[in-house]
Amino acid sequence: MTEKLPDIIEGIRAEHPEVWSAYTALEEKAAAAGALDKKTQRLVKLALALGAREQGAVHSHTRRALKQGVRRDELLHVAYLGITTLGWPHATAGRSWILDILDGESD
Repeated sequence: MTEKLPDIIEGIRAEHPEVWSAYTALEEKAAAAGALDKKTQRLVKLALALGAREQGAVHSHTRRALKQGVRRDELLHVAYLGITTLGWPHATAGRSWILDILDGESD
């Protein structure tokens, strides 16, 4: 993975490349372990980030999804699905974090 990550993660990657290598290998193995296609995997990861209320992870998975060709309406649908599972406050917060990236308000 060559994308720029938050400084704290970049530091770990630089200081302990073996840990980073193991982490990325686990990510690859987990992705290959099931029947979900890459787009569905990305939407699930976005949903998990939203459910965990991790703004940075929502931003990251939204960016990655866009690079994979996931459409705006598909990304926002993830937040709408959260309404009945997570509740309005958490789903709307997640929606706003997705919109941060879609509308270019965050890097």
